[in-house]
Amino acid sequence: MNHVLIGLGLGLGAGLAPGPLLALVVTTSLARGFRAGLRVALSPLVTDSIMIAVSVLLVRELPARAAGVLGVVGGLYVVWLGVESLREESVAVETDDAPDPLRRGVLVNLLSPHPWLFWLTVGGSVLVAAWQQSPLAGAGFVVTFFLAMIGTKAVVAAVVSTSRKALTERGLHRAHRVAGVLLLLTGVLLAVEFGHQLIA
Repeated sequence: MNHVLIGLGLGLGAGLAPGPLLALVVTTSLARGFRAGLRVALSPLVTDSIMIAVSVLLVRELPARAAGVLGVVGGLYVVWLGVESLREESVAVETDDAPDPLRRGVLVNLLSPHPWLFWLTVGGSVLVAAWQQSPLAGAGFVVTFFLAMIGTKAVVAAVVSTSRKALTERGLHRAHRVAGVLLLLTGVLLAVEFGHQLIA
């Protein structure tokens, strides 16, 4: 399994998938401009470090078979996220006057179940497997995931803040469909990969 490619697929899908954080990136960028939207997009750097630490500690204590089961469950969860992205019609756009975009992004991400479920299942399992292969593979997965996820959200913030008309409802819906396909494919690959480990 190429952990860099897995990180890229998961990161791109997570960056474009509809959810509370993406909605906050859009609304904040509309109301306060690119820099405020970018601060929201950067919030996973704060929150996910906590989630990664918790998930890795849990996964490392589990038997190999249990970690494999978590990987399969996580892959199926990513597939479900992909289906949800394909079904999502749009992201609601409202004005947002939050005084601290980064703080609000951190709060939204910490309270959202999606990143927790991701790291406690597929994210933690992939990271541990990659680290066992080599520390470089583990670092490659994490770095690629965050670059792809934050990069896509930063692009959304730039487009939205540049022009309200640049990101039409149809364009956003197409982006969601692309995210859905990426998540579906990546989830299937992960479920198959960890499934092979269970039957090996």
